Amino acid sequence: MIFSENLSEFGITPGQYGVLACLWKHETLTPKEIANILRVENSTISGVLDRMQKRGLIDRILDPNNRRSIRVKPTAAGMAIKEPVQKRIEELNDMVFKEFTPQEREEVLNLLTRIGKVCADDLKEGK
Repeated sequence: MIFSENLSEFGITPGQYGVLACLWKHETLTPKEIANILRVENSTISGVLDRMQKRGLIDRILDPNNRRSIRVKPTAAGMAIKEPVQKRIEELNDMVFKEFTPQEREEVLNLLTRIGKVCADDLKEGK
């Protein structure tokens, strides 16, 4: 809830933040690549991308190397919120981990990453 509330100040949802974080790191990606990175279904990403495009945060462009493929890139508006959003995320992480040593913080993040991967793998396998 705190995460959602903080992101809403920038007009984005946690799911949209995930997409933007991917694009900020990789510049352009296909919808399938975004879905794979975030470990969600392609159909889920499609709806998120539709809403983000309507808000002017992303553009869908033809891949110059494969005109049958669509790539997603952040717009100027999507890039304009990068620094303030990342700063807010950093502040939230610092708040959550204030009682943790750097080693404990890293350990928790590694464990959460593993949990996410196991859950995503189980969902793919229908467990």
